[in-house]
Amino acid sequence: MKRAVIFDLDGVLVHTDKIHYAVWVELTEKLGIPFSPQVMDRVRGMSRMDSLEVVLSAGDRTWTQAEKESLAKEKNRAYVARAGKMTSADVEEDVWRTLDALRARGVLLAVGSSSKNAPLILERTGLGEKLDALADGNMIQRAKPDPEVFLRAAGLLGVAPGEAYVVEDAEAGIRAALDGGFTPVAFGGSAAASPLAAHRIDRLSQLTALF
Repeated sequence: MKRAVIFDLDGVLVHTDKIHYAVWVELTEKLGIPFSPQVMDRVRGMSRMDSLEVVLSAGDRTWTQAEKESLAKEKNRAYVARAGKMTSADVEEDVWRTLDALRARGVLLAVGSSSKNAPLILERTGLGEKLDALADGNMIQRAKPDPEVFLRAAGLLGVAPGEAYVVEDAEAGIRAALDGGFTPVAFGGSAAASPLAAHRIDRLSQLTALF
């Protein structure tokens, strides 16, 4: 019996993927590296440094570790500057209704995100008030497709992996959920085409039918 839902953040509860895309475009244009929506799909759910490695691999030069760390900080500063202006209005009504409906059913709710900026987003949008737990990039050593962040979230909720759905928009997240013993739910993005997803939804509110 399922008792909990663990949500990815970017692209599921909020559309910060649009901010990520705009910031990546700015950075890659400055560096003379091609960037596209297809590359964006590849880096969904990855850690900051892993996503940077993918983006830089499209270029024709080698970067030192110090240069990579500097670029990662530059990209993050630009992202935080934009994300810091988010409000509750940036969250779709369907998300608020779904969270309230699940809470009314006694379902435990958490976010499991590889992003180290998850606390900022949850605070700015007010989503944190609807959650029972948060596991983010500040608390883990291994990013998705490793299941560590979801296992951490389940531990904070006090549930076993088999008692929780994981909602993801990235293929890496679906694989992480499955490897961790969770039931993966695909919600758009590259996750929609994943054969590993146990369920597929077009609207977050469809989750309520699973309880």
